[in-house]
Amino acid sequence: MTDFGSSSASNHTMNTIELDSHTAALEEFRAPTRPELPSSQPLERLSSDLPPRPAWIEIDLRQLKRNFQLINDDKPAHLQILCVVKDEAYGHGALRIAQTALAGGARFLALATLEEAVTLRDRGINARMLLLGDRHEKELPHCLAHDLTCCLSDAQSTERLGRLATRAGQRVPVHLKLNTGMNRYGVRWDEALPLIELICQTKSLALEGILTHFAQSDEADKTFALLQLARFNEVLSALTERAVSVKLRHVCNSGGFLDLPQAHFDMVRLGILPLGVYPSSVCRRIAGIGPVMTVKARIAAIQLLQTGDTVGYGMRYAAPGPRRIAVLPIGYGDGFPRVRNQGCVLIHGRRAPLVGGVAMDALIVDITEIPQAQLWDEAVLMGRQGDEEISVHDIAKLKNSVSYDVLTSWRARLPRIFVGESGGLQANHIAQ
Repeated sequence: MTDFGSSSASNHTMNTIELDSHTAALEEFRAPTRPELPSSQPLERLSSDLPPRPAWIEIDLRQLKRNFQLINDDKPAHLQILCVVKDEAYGHGALRIAQTALAGGARFLALATLEEAVTLRDRGINARMLLLGDRHEKELPHCLAHDLTCCLSDAQSTERLGRLATRAGQRVPVHLKLNTGMNRYGVRWDEALPLIELICQTKSLALEGILTHFAQSDEADKTFALLQLARFNEVLSALTERAVSVKLRHVCNSGGFLDLPQAHFDMVRLGILPLGVYPSSVCRRIAGIGPVMTVKARIAAIQLLQTGDTVGYGMRYAAPGPRRIAVLPIGYGDGFPRVRNQGCVLIHGRRAPLVGGVAMDALIVDITEIPQAQLWDEAVLMGRQGDEEISVHDIAKLKNSVSYDVLTSWRARLPRIFVGESGGLQANHIAQ
């Protein structure tokens, strides 16, 4: 059963399994059996007949639901939430996150690619969807066909979409993207009025929204964010002077929502915060919000080392004395950072340090100080076990990157297992 393809595995699918079936299967993992299958059976049909892989990701839907409740309690009553579910909801599984977000009151979803949005439409998601970024003209007919709202930032795309909407006999809502300083997508704020006039003059288009994006909203220094906000307000003032009404003004990402209430306007775009991850160490906290994702594996082998024995490729670790080490069947091919003698995992609620270099399909930890550790015991690579926790930010430090990169880098071959209250959702397949 599958539901995901990460950005680094575009031709794969994500395995998703219900917790009970996964746990029961793992109890029999020490003596797996493989049914006889006809040689003509397609490879993609074999996965459901195989025992589960002893490395996986758990997505806690109960915590996700709680996070949305806490965000709803924290925000002003009028403020709408757009949930960003691009790149499989930052590696969590776009369908399940979208369903939970909508049940939790989100009014919009946002995606980055046409394929992402159409896939959700095919899986039964009928909510409003905003496509972030600019669209090639060949994408525009598909946007109309699947009721996807586009961001506009140039006259050519505006005219093309207007003609298509006229032929289809539709009046299509659009959102104008302003570039207020990030210099990625959008029309410059001080050059936006001609494009606004063009949109308003195009009878088949309706200017529903206007947006910009903060380049640095989650740092203590808000100087540039406030400059961007001032530029955005300049355009809003110009719209007011021209009696142009815009229903949805939205600027804030998760950092802006937490720290810049003066920029909330009508809607905020939340991606990482509902997943229980804060965009930085200095932004405001909401009590009770917690991580939704945990990465786990089971001990697949145990080795006893003598003094001077080395471990792994390149022999980057030499035992200083007798040591007991455990092999976990997960590695950089699954998205774990390719580090040497850095980091740790949690086993029986205690930290087991990594030794040697992380391989594509395996990493090795020292369990000398955890004598109760045995074959097929559970290890936590990211998440909480007992009183200890390895956060996504800890993994980001190993990778010399950021939490967003860590979340989206866990590969498709790691099954996503949804635990907690799922509201009757069933495991599904989302092809990539």
